[in-house]
Formats: sequence, C-alpha cells, structure tokens
Amino acid sequence: MATTGEYLLEALDVVKRYGDFTANDRVTVKLRPGRIHALLGENGAGKSTLVKIMYGALQPTAGALRWRGRPVSIANPAAARRLGIAMVFQHFSLFDALTAAENIALALPGRFDLGALARRITAVSAEYGLPLEPNALVADLSVGERQRIEIVRCLLQEPRLLIMDEPTSVLTPQEADQLFLTLRRLAGDGCAVLYISHRLEEVKQLCHDATILRRARVVANVDPLAETVASLARLMVGDDVHAVRAAGHARDGAAALAVAGLSLPAAGPFGVALRDLTLSVRAGEVTAIAGVAGNGQSELFQALSGERLASSPEAITIAGQPCGTRGVTARRRLGAAFVPEERLGHSAVPGMELADNVLLTRHASDRKMVRGGFIRRLETRSVAKRVTDRFDVRVSEVNPQASALSGGNLQKFVVGRELDRKPAVLVIDQPTWGVDAGAAALIRQVLADLAKDGAAVLVISQDLDEIFEIADRIAVISRGQLSATYPANRIDRERVGLLMAGVEEAHAGGDGAPESRA
Repeated sequence: MATTGEYLLEALDVVKRYGDFTANDRVTVKLRPGRIHALLGENGAGKSTLVKIMYGALQPTAGALRWRGRPVSIANPAAARRLGIAMVFQHFSLFDALTAAENIALALPGRFDLGALARRITAVSAEYGLPLEPNALVADLSVGERQRIEIVRCLLQEPRLLIMDEPTSVLTPQEADQLFLTLRRLAGDGCAVLYISHRLEEVKQLCHDATILRRARVVANVDPLAETVASLARLMVGDDVHAVRAAGHARDGAAALAVAGLSLPAAGPFGVALRDLTLSVRAGEVTAIAGVAGNGQSELFQALSGERLASSPEAITIAGQPCGTRGVTARRRLGAAFVPEERLGHSAVPGMELADNVLLTRHASDRKMVRGGFIRRLETRSVAKRVTDRFDVRVSEVNPQASALSGGNLQKFVVGRELDRKPAVLVIDQPTWGVDAGAAALIRQVLADLAKDGAAVLVISQDLDEIFEIADRIAVISRGQLSATYPANRIDRERVGLLMAGVEEAHAGGDGAPESRA
C-alpha cells in the first residue's frame, strides 16, 4: 500500500455556522495517501457539511485547509477537481433530461468527442463492475443506476482524493463488494479515500481509520478494526442502539394489498416492463421485495401508489376494493400510504416547509387539515411538530424547508409523516437509504410495530440485512418479473442473492408454490 507520513488534505479546526446554528464546531480531520478514512456520525452530525467544505461547495466560517502541507483555499468544486479531489454526493447532481454520458461530460475539462467518451465510459464501468449504459436518459434510471454515473464520473477524473457519501446505500451486496475492490485498488495506487457510511460492518471491513462526529464535534478517532459495530454505533449516537424487535406476525390475516396479473409496458426506452406480477400482503405482516436496482422496483412502486395506472381495476386491490385504474388520492382514502425511494423531490418538495409537505399527502384524506376548502395551518404545523418530535428529526428552526434537512433526517420525516396517519397498508421503497444506525433501527422498528398493530407493510429494499431483520415473507424482483414468495425463515441469503442476480430462474408470478411447500 502506498502510504506516507505526509498528509494529503488536512481540515484544521473547521467551523461552519448558519446564523445561530453550528454545523461544524472546530472539526479536525487529516487524510493520508493510500488510506481509506471513514467519517462517521448520526444524521445531522455535520459530515456532509465538512466534505462539502473540502470539495469547495461550501466555505468555512473559520478554520483552515491544507493540501500536501500547504494552506489552500478551495473556492468551488472546479478548483477542488483541479487539485485532484472528486466527490460522489449522497444526493445526486445529475440533469434528468440528459444522458449518462452527457452528465459525465459536464464534469470533464476541455473539448471532447461524445462518442469516444461513451466508449470510455463503457470500458471503465465494465472494468470496475458498475454496468452503465452511456446513452440512457437519467430520468429513466433507478437510484442505483444514477449512483453508478456519479462513481464512474469520479473514476474518469483519476482523483488523488475520492470522497464518497453513502456510496453503497443503493448497491446490492455484490455491487458493494465490487466497489470495495475498486476502492482498495485506488488506495493501493496512493489515492486517499474519505468514506461516509452508516453501514458499520462495511466500515470495519474496508477502512483503515475513522473519525466520529456527534452534534457537530469530533468525539473520537479510532481504528475500526479495534472496535465492534456496537461500540462504533455507541460513539456515533452517544447511547446503545437497540436491536429491532420483529417477532413473527400472524400469517393468516386477510390480504389487505393484492396484485393479480399486473403487467405494464416500460414507461420509456430505458424503463423496465412489468410482466404478470402476482402478490398478496396480509394484514399483520411485513412482506419484502428484494432486487438489484433497475429491475422494476420503481415501476412496481408507481403502479402500487397510483402514479401509473393498470389496465384493469382488479390488477391491484386495497382493502378489498379494486383500484388498479384509480389514482393515488383514491388509494390514500382506502387507508394506504406510500413512501418513494427518492425523498428529495418525490417524497418531499425541497422548497416547501415541512408543514406544507405534510399537507401534500393528507389534504384529501384528513378532514382536520382542510375544511370547506380552507387549509388549517395550525393542524398542519401541529402534525409536522409531532412527527419531528416522535422521530427525532433534527431541525435548525421550527418548520424549516425540506431542503434544509440532512438526508437521514428528511427520511425520518417522510416515513413519520405517513405512519402518523396510522395506515392500514404501507408501501415503502428503500426505507433506510442513507440513514444512520440509530435512525435505521427506529424506522425498522416502527415498520414492525405497524404490522404488529394489524397493518399490511410492503417493503421494497436492496438491503438484505434489513429484509431479513424485519420481513415475514420475501419475494425477489428481476427483469420486471416477481419470484414466488418465501417465508423469511425458510430461504437463505444465498438463494435470495441468486434470484436477485437472475442466476436462478424461479419466477412463479408471485405467491404460491414455494410457500405452500415450505
């Protein structure tokens, strides 16, 4: 490994304030070439603020940066890239109307041939095990595929320092393993990697050093191998993280959500067609759908939520009512709630306050909020306050805009907003994407509790740890088809992984034989 005693980048006593709110409070982090350095902390601890300062997207209120021992001012991301700093953001900086190749081209200096760039992207993405179609429109891609664009864009810059903010949150275990090989190879070539993750097992597996932030301050610098997952989590949140209590629920409840022979054409040239999907989710249970990003999860969520309509009412049934041709408002009135995977822009409007974001999903189903055509502002603000308190959503002011929240805090808010309705059916896509260990445990526990109270919960997730922690039954989606549904205690991770990868063909249209044989 190419390591030296010289530091590549040093952030020294960095302070960042927004009015009376302090996001970073005299934070010091020192990065060496050839080392993978973890930056850990709960949501809102100041991690993203610090790395944006390193990348030139923000300027510090106080403190200093040094590059190879010399003071440096990084005025903007272009200046950072000229130094050799590349960054993969948790919230992607991509233009939906452009192709993958065009988005990557925007970050590259000088003139270039787009066709040659597309061939280079294909070669690099294949070399690093990150499949990417250069001519695909970003608007048609899943979150996982968008993440690959960000990673490949950074790799094409041949960086000296690579900053990665939650890079595996939308990757399958196999994709994450491939990414780890890539990062180790980069470190071996002398590149420094600053790695932000809430997945502490992968931090122990991958990282040489770790700095831990809590409430804007550094609380520890540790060797991850010398720590346990529990001790790292304790340092992050300041207390023990309790295990999720997800005892098996009754499996003989009525089907509160049913899908019967659902087929939908692809919405665009790079979309995924759904083919004859059949599934039932019973009251009182958590059913999980696993799958590699881009295999029809987004299309299935859109069909279930009413964003895309089926060809017949009977294709989707909620609370015994056929609603395949009815929109999202009608389905909410039947007691259903929906949480999409993309929290900023889909789950919540960035420029709107939290109270107004509550109103967006409750105006037609909650008479307390709208009466006689008038919005009751006190009620919307009261619900927003109740959600932020119950789910420990860290905010810098009362009723801020959604864009002011960190990714994990916004996720807790949008989940809490829907659970506050006490829905009879909940469909949630990637419930703990990019949230810390404490927040993930909280979200998973409330999903388990919701099922325990009699609701039907459908979780779409790429996180197998999450799936096996909370699910009663598991199905796998691959290339727009759904496998049979298996009791969680009668299928192992290897089998699920094979189904996710499409290696094992076991498409049975959905519920049926495997469970009945179990």
